[in-house]
Amino acid sequence: MITMLNHSIAPSLDIDAVRAFALVADLRSFTRAAQSVGKTQSAISLQLKRLETRLSARLVERTPRSVKLTAAGAAFLERARDLLAAHDRALAGAKVPAYRLTIGISDHVAGPDLAALLSRVNAFDPKLHLDVRVDLSGTLFDAFQKGKFDAVIVRRERHRRGGETLFEDSFGWFAAPAFQHRAGEKLRLAMLAAPCDVRAQAIRVLNRADIGWVEAFTGGGVTAIAAAIASGLAVAPLARRIAPPGTVDIGAALSLPGLGNSAVVLHSRVSDGRALGALRTLAATFRGVSKIGAR
Repeated sequence: MITMLNHSIAPSLDIDAVRAFALVADLRSFTRAAQSVGKTQSAISLQLKRLETRLSARLVERTPRSVKLTAAGAAFLERARDLLAAHDRALAGAKVPAYRLTIGISDHVAGPDLAALLSRVNAFDPKLHLDVRVDLSGTLFDAFQKGKFDAVIVRRERHRRGGETLFEDSFGWFAAPAFQHRAGEKLRLAMLAAPCDVRAQAIRVLNRADIGWVEAFTGGGVTAIAAAIASGLAVAPLARRIAPPGTVDIGAALSLPGLGNSAVVLHSRVSDGRALGALRTLAATFRGVSKIGAR
């Protein structure tokens, strides 16, 4: 006689749904999560709904302006990451090597959130080796054209065409609240060295408005510019998104001309699936930071 044992089978989880949940948690957006994997927003929403049904728990609170984890979602996130890592190790095995993605990012685009952005890409695929160079947009684009980068995220300069627009930055004239400009004196500026396009635009609009200026500080990077204006040394033309905390836009107070907006674009020749997924995650994360970081 054969005895049949009735074992209860634990419900299984859809690994793609778990991955979609992790992306939504990291990017705080269904739209950006969908963009990062090349799916529609409704597809990501459906995956997450099925996962919540399987777990009998609501994982995400979604409003028109924000996406945040519930207590159950926050508790599940760490387990989800462990599951994804174990799944990827089992699927890839020891034979799949780490891979490299070489990216150039404009200094006027990177901003103070670059470390957080890169950590999210690393969470997408720990086997990814990111090789990142921060420089002027024109320099990076020229190097991309010569095949030295897999992708670049740069400002669209007036004579450049093509690329995928990620977002638009609004610019202002930023300085420390204590900065003083006396009537009749030339405007003290802190800028990157030529051929920075932001520098060129600032000089162009000041000259057109017949406003005298003097270069009080030349920085080798936006971090140096931020230090100069935070110390009260000068005024800097910067995107609002990357202006140092505590600085203010004094353009209106000094009757300075507007600097306008600047599109940030992605140029890419990436075709490999793994690398493309990582690049989409980075692009989607940049889009998210541009919306919550603008002021």
